[in-house]
Amino acid sequence: MQLLGKIMGDPNKKDLKAIQPIVDKINALEPTIKKLSDEELQAKTAEFRSQLFLHLKGGMVLEDELVKLFQEALTEVEPLAKQCNDEMLRLSVREYRQKLDRSQHHTADLKDHLQDTLSDCFEVGYEKLSPLFNTLRVTAAMDKAEEDQQWPDETSDPQQATHSLLQKVESAIEEIDEELFQTAFDLSWKHFEQAKNAATNAEDKADERLEQLLGDILKKLQPEIVAIKAEAMDKLLPAIVKRYRTGKTLDDLLPEAFAVAREAGWRVIKMRHYDVQLIGGTVLHQGKIAEMKTGEGKTLVATLPIYLNALTGRGVHLVTVNDYLAKRDSEWMGRIYTFLGLTVGVIVNAVEPQTPERQAAYQCDITYGTNNEFGFDYLRDNMVTSLEQTVQRSLNYAIVDEVDNILIDEARTPLIISGQGQESTDMYAKFARWAPRLKPETDYTVEEKLRVVMLTEDGITKIEQLAGVQNIYEEANIDLTRYMENAIKAQVLFKLDKDYIVNDGEVIIVDEFTGRQMPGRRYSEGLHQAIEAKEGVAVQRENHTLATITFQNYFRLYEKLAGMTGTALTEAEELNKIYKLDVIVIPSNKPTARQDMSDLIYRTGDAKFKAVVEEIKERYEKGQPVLVGTTSVETSEHLSHLLEMQGIPHNVLNAKYHEHEAQIVAQAGRSGTVTIATNMAGRGTDIVLGGNAEGYFDSILRKHAERVDYIHDMPERNEDERAEKQEAIQQHIENMTEGEKEELFQQKVIECKEDHDRVLELGGLHIIGTERHESRRIDNQLRGRAGRQGDPGSSRFFLALDDELMRRFAADRVAGIMERVGMEEDMPLESKLVSRFIEGAQTQVEGRNFDMRKHVVDYDDVIAKQREVIYSDRRAVLERGNMHERIIEMIRSEVARLVDACIPSNMVTEEEELETLFKTLEVWVNIPEELVPENMHAVRRDQVKKDMIDLIVENYERRGAELKNQASEQGLENFEPQREFERSYLLQVVDRLWMDHIDSLDVMRQGIGFRSLAQRDPLVEFKNEAFRMFDELKVAIQHYTVDALLKLMNSDLTITVDPPAPQRKQPRNVRTNTEDIARVTGQAKTDGGQERTKAAQGQARKNGPQRNGGNRAVATATRAPSTMGKVGRNDLCPCGSGKKYKKCHGA
Repeated sequence: MQLLGKIMGDPNKKDLKAIQPIVDKINALEPTIKKLSDEELQAKTAEFRSQLFLHLKGGMVLEDELVKLFQEALTEVEPLAKQCNDEMLRLSVREYRQKLDRSQHHTADLKDHLQDTLSDCFEVGYEKLSPLFNTLRVTAAMDKAEEDQQWPDETSDPQQATHSLLQKVESAIEEIDEELFQTAFDLSWKHFEQAKNAATNAEDKADERLEQLLGDILKKLQPEIVAIKAEAMDKLLPAIVKRYRTGKTLDDLLPEAFAVAREAGWRVIKMRHYDVQLIGGTVLHQGKIAEMKTGEGKTLVATLPIYLNALTGRGVHLVTVNDYLAKRDSEWMGRIYTFLGLTVGVIVNAVEPQTPERQAAYQCDITYGTNNEFGFDYLRDNMVTSLEQTVQRSLNYAIVDEVDNILIDEARTPLIISGQGQESTDMYAKFARWAPRLKPETDYTVEEKLRVVMLTEDGITKIEQLAGVQNIYEEANIDLTRYMENAIKAQVLFKLDKDYIVNDGEVIIVDEFTGRQMPGRRYSEGLHQAIEAKEGVAVQRENHTLATITFQNYFRLYEKLAGMTGTALTEAEELNKIYKLDVIVIPSNKPTARQDMSDLIYRTGDAKFKAVVEEIKERYEKGQPVLVGTTSVETSEHLSHLLEMQGIPHNVLNAKYHEHEAQIVAQAGRSGTVTIATNMAGRGTDIVLGGNAEGYFDSILRKHAERVDYIHDMPERNEDERAEKQEAIQQHIENMTEGEKEELFQQKVIECKEDHDRVLELGGLHIIGTERHESRRIDNQLRGRAGRQGDPGSSRFFLALDDELMRRFAADRVAGIMERVGMEEDMPLESKLVSRFIEGAQTQVEGRNFDMRKHVVDYDDVIAKQREVIYSDRRAVLERGNMHERIIEMIRSEVARLVDACIPSNMVTEEEELETLFKTLEVWVNIPEELVPENMHAVRRDQVKKDMIDLIVENYERRGAELKNQASEQGLENFEPQREFERSYLLQVVDRLWMDHIDSLDVMRQGIGFRSLAQRDPLVEFKNEAFRMFDELKVAIQHYTVDALLKLMNSDLTITVDPPAPQRKQPRNVRTNTEDIARVTGQAKTDGGQERTKAAQGQARKNGPQRNGGNRAVATATRAPSTMGKVGRNDLCPCGSGKKYKKCHGA
């Protein structure tokens, strides 16, 4: 690889070199832009949009302009063009123009130059006009032959004479290769001779035969003539483009737009983009990932491509990892956008789903939000029952902040909207009591690397005795093994305050990477319920999936995707293979001055933490700020306890205290500050040496208020007194004037500046890692918190042989080394060999995790294609509204299918065949006796099919007309109840069957791996099975939709007018907790080593036909109870509720 790099060069350097001229252009424009007034700078946005629009319309879609330009070029190269009228020219380019219309929403087309567009268009247009030109050429050639009285077929050399004649009327003939002309002439002359020999009179129709000869030759030479003319027109294009092209592409606008955004940033928030930030912005615009070190200003960098791409008016999404950052950045950077005339919205969990507020946020030019919110809104938009309820626009361009966290760590986390099931939860509590009775190794074995448990024969026997069954693998008892395995996992693999915490009677997952709480996320396959039973809290029922998508597939829906992070290079291969995203490392503005020291390895955890405390104490006494990274809540609290024993003041940032995150991080760079944080917590907020006065100003105000005499003297002996004191503090802050607050703020700014200089002298921020993570990237993220913007800093990891990574991969080898050299327990080992062991283990785990994520992609891609079909079909129902023609076609198809099923042969062979068919159809329509044949054996299947289809369709149309008349009589003009039923029922059936289909695919996916035992590829088997199931789904959608509608139409329906009922926001048994899940981001581990967490999110569904118009009455269909007819218990209830009959009117 090193040799290849020397030969090919560093691709990263090549990319940076290619961008440098763009940066030079931006810098060259800066003096001019600086001279503009605020009004002139703000007017640039409208100017850019105008130029962009002119490019789009002139280069792509305006038919009139294409015709005009084509006519100009054509007249120059084709003398016969003057005989083409405007309509001929228009038709010749229309197909090409329509092709552009269909593809105009693709970003690639925005980059097409007008010259390339016109070149393709002119060639297509000329080719379409060529048959006309050939006809005109033949006429002109015949006129010339008569004028000269020289007929080619009467000469001694017909080929030469023909060539000479055609050349006189079409100059392009001269440029055609002689062999090509000879071949065309020989074939045409052969036909000419045959026609001449067949004529009864040699002189008869001689002119017609000669015309045919010339026409055949020109037809065969047409591709060459088209190519020659197209080339001639291409030579004219630069001059044409120069005169007509006034628009610009986004790439054309980039230098000036970036210069404008840079100047606006300085004027509005006093921040100017460095050259390296201009490089980063260009990389993001190109749809790549910019790796920028901590503190290099990624938040500011994003303003450049966001401003540029927002000019299209098609929306730009900035994706963050939590609500705090989304809100902060939208307000902070939003000042730049609003100054330049763009609109900014933010999507946070406080904004209710499917509300005007959320719709308005998406309609803005720029929308900030979390990955969860964007993903759930996409799913909810594909569950609504009317187009007005959708909130998102097309997915145009997204920039993902902390892209590695979202696209790598979160990759296997599906977003799932689910409804609660009906299963009992008693079994979980029972098995939670039994699990401690089983003995490790004797009754079960644990595979820590894969996080799975396996029952032994003794364990199976013990469970059978406890459950009182003979065989747990019988079909009736098969769930018992799942309950037991989950109970054991909950007991031995998932630890309180490490993998989860219990808060207010709820088990909340803790992200292993960030240490943040993840409310709303639940382990799948019953594991979460097992943990709830273990902890003695209320066990919630399992959920059934209503809609799901992985982040991998959601973000691949965007037309253009980009990302930024401090650590992506180690995952470059995965990002390229899965997302087609290249990683470009952006150089830092100042050289990195951080000192990364070698790891220290101890034999035991106690010895390690003792050394960590000593290191912290030493740095604390010097006054140097220290950030300690831990891998779990449990570890952070253990270390906090040790520091308390030493009397070292410190702040703890973990899942239990995440609400104080911003203020803790803002103070972490102050001298003498010790901060303990779980990995990656506080990401997105810079640790500024000396502290960030703005970041912890709320804390400053509170401390200022606490020092006021009357507040300081207030007692805090009980809860009421403490609450009273807090209220007094808040009141005092509110009573402070803006001037007093500003004065206090400026004092703190000066203090922070002085402290900044002091911390620089002490060596900057010191990072201590208490354990190596599975991923090198997470370790690099921790190290990257120090040494921002060229500041000094240092880092060191303290390890122990009983750390999880060491224990699983390298403990034996390292222990052997330590024993051979006779090291004591508290003596550290510092060895490059051990570091290589650790790096090898991390690489091994990263490779395994990549394979697992790729495995998820391979399987989820199958579901994604099906989801795309269902969602686009569903969208078509919402957009078209009137589905009558489609429903009639479904009725015809379904009746035909049933006839074929009941009568397998072309003729009826048994009376039972017709009887079965009529019995099946009688719930849909009353079959008149005249349609029942006397001699059933003489009946053809096709005739039966035609009769039944005609009867049912005719009855359906008649009932539709009757209902429309009833509605009209009730004062509802132009209201067609049947059309409302069609749309409503189709959506209900699609949603219900799609939900069942997802569950079925999930079940199949879990067991498909066993196919490998039969030497079959599980992925291929899954694709085949999923394809078969999808075909069955389409048939089922047709059947249940037709069945419900025909039963409804065959009943005694009446149309009445009722006052509009209040809309229920959420249906029962639907879990809705987006408000919790959106607050955090991360990854949770689930069964079988797969990290799959189900985030339940509900969406209200409005069932039945409704007309909302303020206080206007709503038309409802009412069926008389006496005419309900015979309805199957598992059929959709005819009342239109969308529920099964047995759970509605049949309950």
